[in-house]
Amino acid sequence: MAFNGSLDTRLGRTDAWRDSLLVDHAVFRTVWTNFAEVIPGRLYRSNHPTPGHLAAASRRLGLRTLVNLRGQRKCGSDALSRAAAARLGLVHVDMAFESRGAPHRDRILRFADIYRTLQTPALMHCKSGADRAGLASGLAIMFEGGTAAEALRQLSWRFGHWRRARTGVLDAFFLRYAAEAEGRLPFMEWVRTEYDEVALKRDFVAGGLASFINDRVLQRE
Repeated sequence: MAFNGSLDTRLGRTDAWRDSLLVDHAVFRTVWTNFAEVIPGRLYRSNHPTPGHLAAASRRLGLRTLVNLRGQRKCGSDALSRAAAARLGLVHVDMAFESRGAPHRDRILRFADIYRTLQTPALMHCKSGADRAGLASGLAIMFEGGTAAEALRQLSWRFGHWRRARTGVLDAFFLRYAAEAEGRLPFMEWVRTEYDEVALKRDFVAGGLASFINDRVLQRE
């Protein structure tokens, strides 16, 4: 039975867990997480946390905000993490990014606005904690005055990121800033005035085999 979007009944909660564990692959996330600190004491990242993992992280770190990089979705994992955040008294923020397209200027600017007023400590998550979480973490480092090289460390094998797959366009984004403007223009000024997402998408070439494994075999989002 597909998840109906509601946790108001016992059947709805059962459907949510079934959908989360089996359809959204949370069965793997119950035993494995790629949780990591991004900005010391203030910002963390992970794959989509189960309610138990979120509660444990909240107790340990004193979390105040959960940032959902998947955007609002009608799936069990989304409903369960929203309900868990509410029980824990966390602010829940939706900030959808793409993992296989050139980052959109308007979404970067929106995330910058969110970041300025974020109640910290905060935890950011996507599904696998590899690509969109890596992009958002890299952006946060840039917002804090870091370098493109530091941002790129957030997109690595350690988190399950495939640079040679279509998700490598995220690496290409930071590499383009490093090549075109780092040391000449502050990052956000470059984003606002010079960044060309159409050109980045046109110029990036992904590896076919890596993309097949990442998208079809692993069924990454």
